[in-house]
Amino acid sequence: MSSAPVVYCAVPTLFSGDGEVDLDANRALYKVLTGLLDGLFIAGTTGEFPALDDAERLSLIELALAEAGPDRIIAHIGAPDARHAARLAEAATALGAAQLAAITPYYLPARPDELAAHYGRIREAVPGVPLYAYIFPERTGLRVSPDVFAALASAADLAGAKLSGSAAAELAGYVAAAPGRRLFSGDDSNPAATRRAGGAGVISGRSSAYPEVYAALTASLTAGDDDAAAAHQAVLDRIVGLGASIGRLKHALALRGRGGTMARMTVDPPDAELSAAIAAEIAALLSAFVLFLLLLPGCEPSVRVARHLCRGPAKAGRRTSN
Repeated sequence: MSSAPVVYCAVPTLFSGDGEVDLDANRALYKVLTGLLDGLFIAGTTGEFPALDDAERLSLIELALAEAGPDRIIAHIGAPDARHAARLAEAATALGAAQLAAITPYYLPARPDELAAHYGRIREAVPGVPLYAYIFPERTGLRVSPDVFAALASAADLAGAKLSGSAAAELAGYVAAAPGRRLFSGDDSNPAATRRAGGAGVISGRSSAYPEVYAALTASLTAGDDDAAAAHQAVLDRIVGLGASIGRLKHALALRGRGGTMARMTVDPPDAELSAAIAAEIAALLSAFVLFLLLLPGCEPSVRVARHLCRGPAKAGRRTSN
C-alpha cells in the first residue's frame, strides 16, 4: 500500500452576483486545483448540488472534464430517486465522465432492498462505469452500515464509496466489510490517518481553498519525509480549526480572488472574527507555499500557479463575482 493518500477536491460551485453559475470562475478554479491535487469531485454537497438544476450540474461536469480529463473527475449524479439519478448518470457519461458517485436516497427512508434497487437502476443505466456510493447520514437521514454497504457494493458492482459525517468515523469497519473497494473519507482533517485506516484517501472540501497544504502534505508523504509531513499536518490542523462550512470556504476563496461568496443555500458564512482568522491563515499560506510550488516537479505549470497565487484578491477593475 502506498503511504500517500489520494486527494480529490470537493469543489464549491461559484456563482455570480445575480446567483447564476459563473462558468468562467468555476473553470479558473478547476484549472488551479487540477494543477495541485489528484482530482475533482463535482456537484457534491460542497457544490450545493440540491440547488443546481440538471443543466447546470451537467455544464459543470463538462467544464471539469475539459480541464482535468475523465480519469481525474468524479461526477456526482445523485438524486432522491433512482430515475432522476440514472438519467443524470447517462447524460454525464455521454459527456465523457468515467467515474460517477451517487448519494444515497434521501428525505424518505429506504430499506436495504430499496437501497439495492436504487443503485441497481443506476448501474443498469451505465454498465461498466465505476460508480461510488456517497454515504452521508447527517444529510440524508439514512445510515448505511458497513455490512449493508458490502452487500450493496456486491449487488450493484460499486467501485467504492465516499464516507462523510458519522460514516467517516466508521471507515475501518467499511474497509473490513468490503475489502477491495476504493473508500474515500469526507473527513479531510488528516489524510495520512485515512490512508493508514485502509482508505484510498480523502474527498476534501477544505482543499478547494487551501490546496497547497494538501499538495505539500501528500508530496512529503510520498517522499517519506516524516518531519515535513508533520509540519504540513500542523498547518492543516490550524485550518481545520477554522471550520469547513461552504460559506467559510467561499470566503477564503474570495480572499484569494477566486470567485465571490454568493451561495444559493444556507452555508454558514464566517463572522468578523472568523473572517479575520481566515484572512490571516491565507496570508501565511501564500507566504509559505509559493516557494514549494516553484519547486514542484514539472516546473513550468508550477511557476504559473505560483504566480497566480501571488496575485492575491482581485483588484479594482478586475472581473470578479460578489
